Amino acid sequence: MSPQTETKASVGFKAGVKEYKLNYYTPQYETKETDILAAFRVTPQPGVPPEEAGAAV
Repeated sequence: MSPQTETKASVGFKAGVKEYKLNYYTPQYETKETDILAAFRVTPQPGVPPEEAGAAV
């Protein structure tokens, strides 16, 4: 039987949900000719920020 080895998560990775506006929201983004616009109507559940509800789509 082989000896047990300890494994570690890679540096910088932390499991869990991250806030959308902290990681993906980029208000300074400039549109390009090839961008496609899609519109969705989203109603967040009570206590859920609109940005987070929109990120789930």
